[in-house]
Amino acid sequence: MLNKIIEIAKEAGEIVKDGFQSKFEIDYKSNSTDLVTEYDKKVEAVIINFIRKEFPSHSILAEESGQSEKSSDFRWVIDPIDGTTNFAHGLPIFSVSIGVQRNGKTIFGVVNDVMMGTIYSAELGNGSYSNNTKLKVSSNYELKKSLLVTGFPYDLENYLPNISEKFSEFLLKSRAVRRLGSAAIDFCYIAAGVFDGYWEMNLYPWDMCAGKLIVEEAGGLVTNFSGKDIDIFSKEILATNGRIHSQMREILTS
Repeated sequence: MLNKIIEIAKEAGEIVKDGFQSKFEIDYKSNSTDLVTEYDKKVEAVIINFIRKEFPSHSILAEESGQSEKSSDFRWVIDPIDGTTNFAHGLPIFSVSIGVQRNGKTIFGVVNDVMMGTIYSAELGNGSYSNNTKLKVSSNYELKKSLLVTGFPYDLENYLPNISEKFSEFLLKSRAVRRLGSAAIDFCYIAAGVFDGYWEMNLYPWDMCAGKLIVEEAGGLVTNFSGKDIDIFSKEILATNGRIHSQMREILTS
């Protein structure tokens, strides 16, 4: 089944790549910063058609078309383009993210880092991989030597000044903080040891379903800001190598 997910993630990625920097329609969802392009819709339709052909009994939760519930233990959680704003502006940092759950627990996760040509994948209990290379989180124990990453919600005004305050504190207490604009890639770079820690608020299930598993299977830790277990519907996300987790928690909960 993992090979099937990788297969459709690659196919979807090719469509996204073909559309990059072409002329396409852009619409808006909740506000003027929450974009959706014709390629989001096109790619999502291709993935859903694949699922309906290969796994017709499975349920689907997708960013653009919502939820399609069936009497199945399995649910696919899809983000056709994670990083739509980047894609729409010609910034080559975006991904296709597909997670599969069984009875509410994520068992497979695949993220196609489209422009890098990298497929990140994980199977519950069997580790995480970047193409064919096994992933392992970083071994860094010091926040001051850490490279961190974060993201900001579309309704940013509802979370200020708390977000700016925490961002400023992490800037001062880490080596550097980045903001890439694709949560799925952020998770994968934690798993690969590129970043040491990642925090964000108000993600959606499709933003984190695959990435969360990829981090955990690479030896990382994903909780809420208080250190409690989360599911894909949680709104506070802290993902780290595990070694700097308590140091980041201390800042986020202070």
